[in-house]
Amino acid sequence: MKELINNYIEYIDKELNYSNETILSYKNDLTEYYKYLNNNKINYKSITKLEILDYLKYLDNYKLSNKTISRHLSSLRSFYNYLVEIKILDGNVFKRVRNPKVEKKLPNYLSINEIEELLNSIEENTKENIRDKCLFEIMYSTGMRVSEVSNLKVSNINFSDNSIRVMGKGSKERIVYYGAILKDILNKYMKIRNEFLKKGNIENLFINKNGDVLSRESIAYIINKIEKKSLINHKISPHILRHSFATHLLDNGADLRSVQELLGHENLDTTEIYTHVSNERLRAVYLKYHPNRNRK
Repeated sequence: MKELINNYIEYIDKELNYSNETILSYKNDLTEYYKYLNNNKINYKSITKLEILDYLKYLDNYKLSNKTISRHLSSLRSFYNYLVEIKILDGNVFKRVRNPKVEKKLPNYLSINEIEELLNSIEENTKENIRDKCLFEIMYSTGMRVSEVSNLKVSNINFSDNSIRVMGKGSKERIVYYGAILKDILNKYMKIRNEFLKKGNIENLFINKNGDVLSRESIAYIINKIEKKSLINHKISPHILRHSFATHLLDNGADLRSVQELLGHENLDTTEIYTHVSNERLRAVYLKYHPNRNRK
């Protein structure tokens, strides 16, 4: 089984192009599962639903959250799907086990005014600032994940119709669009982008001062730096820009399925969290302004 786990990790890395963080989580989850099976003398091929439930109790004894246990289950479900695909197993027993309910937390997001304040705080007086402003705007205007922005190639951008071909999770492609603000700063960045090139012709859109691809960690650092220079009193991150993108679309009348497609969510349930944000805002507005708000 250990060899199969290694083969699977290589598969999701090379073939499915999963992020390093996801790969590490899957590897840790499968290693823990492997140890449990060995200690309890359980054959991975013939494990039963009842034995899986015992394993979940074992994880729960370590005071893991439902979210973490759900991730373990997802890792194992995906691994067993792989075993079915390569003809090791005939079926996936993990499909018969439900994930524990996870309490959904409302995502943090920025107001439109805060977005404008952050964008306006970036002066276009250096090539780094022009790059950073383009980086900030592309994340907010498209809702791309930080890993997707880091991996974005110049060739993925259609400058004639303002669209971007994004390679998302599991090598799934989607098309996102952008408007006049991003078009303007993107054109400015493209004019000075070659000044970052020091190690040949790098295809990635965003490049650091050493001529290398701008990493996910570097992107997060730049976004944090923009926050510190602005006047807003709000912690921001690449993911909060993604949350803001989705929330503002829904607030302005976009339908949920379109937002799901733009975000690259596999399941609509993942996107529905943003409707709760909008509903909470409507409730707050009602309680603040309606004359009957305090009547019983």
